[in-house]
Amino acid sequence: MSRRRRLGAVALAALLLGLAAAGQFLLRARRPDSAPALTEGALAALGGLRSIAAEVVWFRADRLQDEGRYVELAQLAHTLTFLEPHTPEVWSYAAWNLAYNISVMMPDAESRWRWVEAAIRLLRDEGLRLNPRSPELLRELAWLFELKIGTNLDAAAPTYRRLWREKVEDVRRRAAWEELGMDPREMARVEQATGFDDWGDPFLSAIYWAAKGNCRDIVQQSVRLYEKNHPDSAKAKAE
Repeated sequence: MSRRRRLGAVALAALLLGLAAAGQFLLRARRPDSAPALTEGALAALGGLRSIAAEVVWFRADRLQDEGRYVELAQLAHTLTFLEPHTPEVWSYAAWNLAYNISVMMPDAESRWRWVEAAIRLLRDEGLRLNPRSPELLRELAWLFELKIGTNLDAAAPTYRRLWREKVEDVRRRAAWEELGMDPREMARVEQATGFDDWGDPFLSAIYWAAKGNCRDIVQQSVRLYEKNHPDSAKAKAE
């Protein structure tokens, strides 16, 4: 490729990334109920250049990951969610980077929690809104509650659990479960099926989201882990 063509390709990539970033800004500035229409309109405007832009961004994302430049990768991953909003892998990729790569770079547990919570919101409030029946995204969300918050894989997990419980208790007082993307009718079905009712326990959230995605392995694991936290529930269930 000649120098002129290389420069042209770089300029095209920069232009496409700029368009994508601008579109993402507009997407986030609008009301949630108008976001899908805006996304589709912006993607239509990109036309055939969309796939080229996505390839450029994926290539750059791989390079950033190899170099451990996770904060820049998070910004680029958001661009990918704009370019390929109906590709679950994109949302999982972006959320994983927030929860597992960037969070551990933070100096204290509460700062780490902000990134973990951002990953939850990304999957729950954006990814699942655009891909509401995606088993992959439901599994990823359930896995975050089970592994990242519920277990002690992360040294900051006790802080995550405390802050999650505080959030759940606040939502419970206000009967505002929609803020957590949860349907009280589906919660009631989970309670009836399991006999569990402590929604401040992250394992119950894991069960809720895993059940929606028919992720039986996570449901079974989280049931066992919930019972370890609530031995009285396990005893009552056995009786």
